[in-house]
Amino acid sequence: MRIAIASDHAAFNLKAELREYLIGLGHEVADLGTDSPERVDYPDFGYKLASVVADGTAEFGVALCGSGTGISMAVNRNPACRCARVTDPYSAALSREHNDANVIAMGERLIGIDMAKACLDAFLSTQFAGGRHVARVEKLTHPKI
Repeated sequence: MRIAIASDHAAFNLKAELREYLIGLGHEVADLGTDSPERVDYPDFGYKLASVVADGTAEFGVALCGSGTGISMAVNRNPACRCARVTDPYSAALSREHNDANVIAMGERLIGIDMAKACLDAFLSTQFAGGRHVARVEKLTHPKI
C-alpha cells in the first residue's frame, strides 16, 4: 500500500517509529514531515496529508499530533478525507468498516507505540463493509447543509 504519514512536533517521535514499522511491513511510505521536534503548526501538516490522500497519491494517511484531535480536524477539512481519531484497535477497525476512513489519527501524548501499532494494523487490515454504510459515507463526502 501507499501510505502518507505526517505529524507536528508533538508527535515527531511516534511518526518516526510508525514510519519504520510501516516500511518493515512492506508498505511504500511518504513522510510529509515535520522533520524535527521544533514547534510547527499541525494544520499545515494535516492539510498536506489530506491533499495527498485526496488526489490519490496515497491510499491511506496517518495523521499524528499531541492528542490526535487537532490534526484530524485539519485533515477533515478536505471533503475527500475521512479521518478518524482512534485510541484502540476496535475503534480503528470500525472507522474503516463503517465509515470507510482513509486517514487514521492518533496522539503521541495519549497512546503508546504498541497500541499505536495495533491500531494501525486493525485500520489497514479492515475493509469497508459497504451496504447500509454507503449512503452515510456519501453524505460525509457531499454534505447537503
